[in-house]
Amino acid sequence: MLLGKCIVSLRVPGMNTQIDAWQAVVLSLVQGLTEFLPISSSAHLVLVPLLTGWPDQGLAFDCVVHLGSLTAVLAYFRHDVWQMGHGFVRTLRERQWQDNAQGRLAWFILLATLPVGVFGLLFKDFVEHDLRSMAVIGFASLGFGLLLWWADRFGGRCKHEGDWTLWHALLVGLAQAVALIPGTSRSGITMTMALMLGYTRGAAARFSFLLSIPVIVLAGGLKVKDWLESPYQAAGVDMLLLGYGLSTISAWLCIHYFLKFIERMGMGPFVLYRMLLGAGLLWMAF
Repeated sequence: MLLGKCIVSLRVPGMNTQIDAWQAVVLSLVQGLTEFLPISSSAHLVLVPLLTGWPDQGLAFDCVVHLGSLTAVLAYFRHDVWQMGHGFVRTLRERQWQDNAQGRLAWFILLATLPVGVFGLLFKDFVEHDLRSMAVIGFASLGFGLLLWWADRFGGRCKHEGDWTLWHALLVGLAQAVALIPGTSRSGITMTMALMLGYTRGAAARFSFLLSIPVIVLAGGLKVKDWLESPYQAAGVDMLLLGYGLSTISAWLCIHYFLKFIERMGMGPFVLYRMLLGAGLLWMAF
């Protein structure tokens, strides 16, 4: 999840360490998969360098792999995005959204993005200085993983994609702001809230994925700003292209198969994985 990466990563201006193909492959796959699975990319961001001892990959590499994730979600939901954009323009022209389902959904996505932007600005320093620790990430992985299990187990799962209301969208947006805590998982907490509100797994996942588009754009913009202010290159052009391609493909496959099988398999496998990951991080922390 990009929110976690913006918070947890630590950069050293001026460094110019080149990464190799194997590092580019692993980091691209981690980005492509953890951006959309409810398993906390922040935890993986901590775990990968601990297990490998690799040098920092550089902001340029981070930018292109997040561009890959954005490309994947836009490509997968291209028809939805087009219809939402067209509907959004119609709501502006007609000055009402009640009779335009796609335009209404576009407004819900935009309004649900506001909380994470506001809270991100208000609590940026607190999150960066007080919550950036392996212990916090481990506890968050465990705690919010259990909350995901509870929501999946006891949620009504009777509401569908056409049932979204402004109030429900804002609640999911508020939940997304909680993902500023490293280890929470943006996709995990948004799906958790949607399940608690009674939506089906498929409807919860699709809304979460659509909601990721403006978040990736905003957080990716901050990452590009940081890169431009402290430019350094830790990856060659060939590694950047490799990272972009692999992150795009892995993210697209992740979205496709997650949506295809989520109603059948539920959140149990991801909860179990989060329990093991969180326990491992706490074991290393203490």
